[in-house]
Amino acid sequence: MNLLHRYILKSVTLASLMAVGLFAFVLLVGNVLRDVVGLVADGQLSLGLLLGLVALLIPYVVAYALPLGILTGVLLVLGRLSAQREITAMRSAGLSLFQIASPIFFLALIGLVFAVLVNFHYAPNARSQYRDDLAQAIRVNPLSFIVEQTFVRHFPGYVLYVGEKQEQRLRDVWVWELDDQRRVLKFIQAEEANLDYDAVTESLLLSLDDGYSEARSERDPEDARTGRPPLEFERTSIRLPLDQILGGQTTTKKLSRMTFNEVMRERQRLLTLMGEEPDEAHALGLLRIRMSIHERFAMAYAILSLATLAIPLGITIQRKETSANLFVALILALSFYLLMVIIAWFERMPHLRPDLLMWVPNLGFQALGIWLFVRTEKR
Repeated sequence: MNLLHRYILKSVTLASLMAVGLFAFVLLVGNVLRDVVGLVADGQLSLGLLLGLVALLIPYVVAYALPLGILTGVLLVLGRLSAQREITAMRSAGLSLFQIASPIFFLALIGLVFAVLVNFHYAPNARSQYRDDLAQAIRVNPLSFIVEQTFVRHFPGYVLYVGEKQEQRLRDVWVWELDDQRRVLKFIQAEEANLDYDAVTESLLLSLDDGYSEARSERDPEDARTGRPPLEFERTSIRLPLDQILGGQTTTKKLSRMTFNEVMRERQRLLTLMGEEPDEAHALGLLRIRMSIHERFAMAYAILSLATLAIPLGITIQRKETSANLFVALILALSFYLLMVIIAWFERMPHLRPDLLMWVPNLGFQALGIWLFVRTEKR
C-alpha cells in the first residue's frame, strides 16, 4: 500500500509540476508581451530590468497556474493508469477509490496551503515590487519612454510624436488628444517641450513651449467645421497618465497588491470611517475588501475542488494522450475562471453578497466531483 501511494504521489506530483511550469510560462509570456516587451523593443527598458520584472511576475502567474496545473497532472496520471488497466488491477486487489486517491488529496491539501501563502503574501509583494521597479525606471529617466520619430501610444487618451530628442529637451512635438472612441478631440504642436516625472500623481508632465492647438467639438470630432480656430501659446502642459504601464490608478495601493495584513488594516480603517460617518463609497470599499479576501481563498481552495473532480473524470475518460487531457483541463479551468469573472461583476449589487458568491464555482465543481466520485466507486 505505501509503495503504491508513493508511486501515485510521485507520478501526480511530477506531472503537476510540469503542468504548472507550462501554464506559468504561457501566462508569464502573455503578461510580458502585454506590459514590457514593447518598452524593451523601443529601447525604453534595459534587458537587465526586463529579466528582473519577469522574475517578479512569477509568483503572480503561479497563483493562477497552480489549480490548472494540479488539475492537469491528476487527469494525465489517472487517465494513463486507467487506460492501462492499472486502476482496474488496484480495485481488484480490494482497494477503494478513496484509498487510491488519498495521495492526490494529500497533494491537493499541500497545494492549497501553498496557494494561500502565494495569494496573500508572495504574489502581492511581487506585484508591488514589479510596479515600484517600473515606476523607478520612469522616475530616473522619463525621456526613455519617448522614442523620436515614432508614434508613442503608451499613454491612454493620447498619441505623441517627437521629431528629435536633444539631451533633456524634446523638439518638434505633436500631441493628439483622443476620446473614448479614439477620435481626435485636440491637436497640439510645439517647437520644444520638457518631460518630467510627477511623483505625487505618478504621471508624466509634458511642458510645451511655443506652439499652437486646435480643438474639435466633443459631439462630432470628425466634422472639421465644428473645430475652433487655432490658438497660439507660449507655454502649456499636459499630464500623461501611466495607467497602461503601471497598471491602473496609482494614487492608492490596489487591493491586488496588498498582503493579508495590509488588507486587514485597510478593512479596519474603513470600518472606523463607517462608524464615524457612514458613506456609500466606504461601504463599497468594504465589499471589495471582502470580495478580495474570499476570492484569494477561493482560488486556493480551487486546487482541492478541481482535484476532486479530476479524479473520477480521469478514470472515466481513460485517455493516456497528453493532448486530450490538456484539452479537458483547459475546458474545466476556463469554465471555473469564467464563473469567477462573472461573479466579480456583481460588486455593484451588494444585496446579492458577491463576496460569498465567490465560493459558488468551488461548491459546484466539488459537488459534481463528489457525485462522479461516488458513481465511479459503485462501478
